[in-house]
Amino acid sequence: MYNKNEVIGKYRWTICGLLFFATTVNYLDRQVLSLLAPSLSKEFNWNNTDYANITAVFQFIYAISMLFAGRIIDKIGTKTGYILAITIWSLGAIMHAYAIPIGTTVNSILVWVGIAAVPVSILGFMISRSFLAIGEAGNFPAAIKAVAEYFPKKERSLATGIFNSGSNVGAILAPLTVPWIAVNWGWETAFIIIGAIGFLWMFFWYILYEKPEKQKRLSAAELNYILEGEVKEKEAGVSEPKEKISWIKLLKYKQTWAFVSGKFLTDGIWWFFLFWLPKYLEAQFGLVKTDIAFPLSVLYTMTMVGSIYGGYFPMYYINKGYNAYEGRMKAMLIIALFPLVVLLAQPLGHISYWIPVVLIGVGASAHQAWSANIFTTVSDMFPKKAIGSIIGIGGMAGGIGGVLVSKIGGALFDYYEAHGHIQTGYTIMFVLCSIAYLIAWTVMKTLVPKYSEIKDL
Repeated sequence: MYNKNEVIGKYRWTICGLLFFATTVNYLDRQVLSLLAPSLSKEFNWNNTDYANITAVFQFIYAISMLFAGRIIDKIGTKTGYILAITIWSLGAIMHAYAIPIGTTVNSILVWVGIAAVPVSILGFMISRSFLAIGEAGNFPAAIKAVAEYFPKKERSLATGIFNSGSNVGAILAPLTVPWIAVNWGWETAFIIIGAIGFLWMFFWYILYEKPEKQKRLSAAELNYILEGEVKEKEAGVSEPKEKISWIKLLKYKQTWAFVSGKFLTDGIWWFFLFWLPKYLEAQFGLVKTDIAFPLSVLYTMTMVGSIYGGYFPMYYINKGYNAYEGRMKAMLIIALFPLVVLLAQPLGHISYWIPVVLIGVGASAHQAWSANIFTTVSDMFPKKAIGSIIGIGGMAGGIGGVLVSKIGGALFDYYEAHGHIQTGYTIMFVLCSIAYLIAWTVMKTLVPKYSEIKDL
């Protein structure tokens, strides 16, 4: 039992640091293509729909893989699962450098078996993005499970917010490095260098991570602090049976559908910002290559504030006596209001490109605050053994939402570009980005109006 008079160690924050760096690498790898998209589109003659199809393949494979990634990580454990995931996604990232020979080889096979030819560049990047997606799908199920293992419930949203801010750091570092590498050493080298970083992280994860009960670097006081909630549950007679939990059984709970709905309605907004902002800055303001580095770095620096403080925000209500879920939902309602400022991005964009950059930065920052909390609603209500699977189901829903957003965006941009006013397409998409969170919050609150922990799994 945890004694409040004991000095608690801080090793759990070392684990949080590892999760932070893994998420940084995760977003570095996935953002390389979006930063190079304007120049690659010209080199390979892609239109907006072509680019949308490439990004949609990533999102679709990511969505399907998330479903199985959560299940696999629940089965093989966090340590091994993370190593497997980052190995696959690092190799997938490096594969982009060889997209043309890969596309040429596969295209020849397709033609030989009588399947209609696909442009080599598009096919090669689709295949590379697919491998990247399979591996990257393991990041969040593994990280959320690690947080559930190493943190008591009251600290989980903060820990999630901190490691999730790695996505912002990755998004900041990418525009500062990728365009420069591409200009000086070629776009292929950018994929190779960024993709190789994951193998360095893997070494530290292997050395430093172990389950808390087996972790020799963890003090007894810190272990008791981490396990405090679980001890209380056991004393109350709550136990976790060992039988396999089926997806069908998980889908019977409204709590599952609340998380799934929230992810489906909002994940695509972040994907849109991540994959389309470089093309937006080029199409509307003529910013290309290294010109986009500073604006995007400023924008994603803003998102770090949302990720960290968004994770801390619910603790204000929890300290006032609300349970974790109620505090989180109150915080998420306020967070859902901030993206509404994106409605002003296009009306005020004629003044300076910095206005939409800052306003979109506020919206993207709100997404990260939202993300830190929506992930933690799962560990609030589900037992640890089901967390990876639930995160996977929700991740699949979010990926499918991302596919829809990307496809709609590509079609809108090509349509309005053909009519000489691509700005209208972006205006429509920004309206969608602005209202999605309020809609998602309403659906989640309707499905689970009050805290209801799952105790029969």
